[in-house]
Amino acid sequence: MEQYSYKTIKNSSHGLFRDRGSKFLAFAFHVTTEARIKNILDDLRREYHDASHHCYAWIIGTNKYHFRANDDGEPSGTAGRPVLGQIQKHDLTNILIVVIRYFGGTLLGTGGLINAYRSAASDALANSEIITKTINELIELTFPYAVMNSVMKVLKEEQVEQVAQDFDTDCKIKVSIPVERSERLTGRLRSIGKVSVNKLSNNY
Repeated sequence: MEQYSYKTIKNSSHGLFRDRGSKFLAFAFHVTTEARIKNILDDLRREYHDASHHCYAWIIGTNKYHFRANDDGEPSGTAGRPVLGQIQKHDLTNILIVVIRYFGGTLLGTGGLINAYRSAASDALANSEIITKTINELIELTFPYAVMNSVMKVLKEEQVEQVAQDFDTDCKIKVSIPVERSERLTGRLRSIGKVSVNKLSNNY
């Protein structure tokens, strides 16, 4: 079944969990690219350079297939995975959660670590605003001036967002429309004749 929307967080948020002297600082960010994720991780490592661990998990993309979890030296599966689990529990994507640990001198054991990283991530999400966004498709239209009025009439009736325009020898317009209405729009445009419709990507 085709997916028409997804859930993510609106803005960055923070969380905190303490256990037997160890402090776990959690940070949640809205992200859409791995480059942005790398920049955030680099910034946090510089700011919290004296911390014991910088563990994280992220998911990007509307299909939620692109994800990663990192334990940063903690026992395997005790840090990144519990953080990822909180993201998946809330059915979120386009999100990065980093949990930074300051070691308090007492070992927490496997169960204690899992609980700590899970709780810190959960607190960050509890302090965030979760929103639902429509998956839009980006479409480029190319057509002659002779059919401009017909094209613009369809775009107005379908309440399409225009992203870019280029009126030269031919007319070029990029539009963004919810995926669930994309086929109807392209069908109406193609029925005009002389309209080239090029689907570029999901725009989210």
